[in-house]
Amino acid sequence: MSNDSEAGPAGLGDPASPGSGEFTATVIVNAPAPQVFAAFMNWERQSDWIPFTRVRVVDGDGGEGSLVEAVTALGPAVLRDELQVVKVNAPYEVRVVHCGKVLRGPGAMRCTAMSGDRTQVVLHEWFHLPAGAVGKVAWPVLWPGSKLGFTGALKRFARLVEQGRLP
Repeated sequence: MSNDSEAGPAGLGDPASPGSGEFTATVIVNAPAPQVFAAFMNWERQSDWIPFTRVRVVDGDGGEGSLVEAVTALGPAVLRDELQVVKVNAPYEVRVVHCGKVLRGPGAMRCTAMSGDRTQVVLHEWFHLPAGAVGKVAWPVLWPGSKLGFTGALKRFARLVEQGRLP
């Protein structure tokens, strides 16, 4: 008999339920929230600011119900992330569920309007960790890299939006 934490491929759990690997990345963008949100929702252009990654919509229009694929390749290593867009509340929030074989769990991106046409962007992800106890032990080592990587990517995103290079 399996419980929720053992469901799914390789015991990775129900992708809609938060996993034990969690991180948050935040950036302030000097642009209004509707502009920032629209730039974030331009899935294919995420390839411009997420290193080594190609993003594309494989089913739908990029809105609720769409399936988006992000393939990260570094040398011979390739990681395929499939995510279902489950909620869009423009220009404030988009919620996704990572539903691939390796990356599984919910995520959210929130835009909060600030004074002076600035926007705070918060990216929050909860991933199920592979390999049971080994994954939980490895998470403290992997987490700083994940957080730094996503924070760096969000900083690139902010610069591109501020420069008008991301519509």
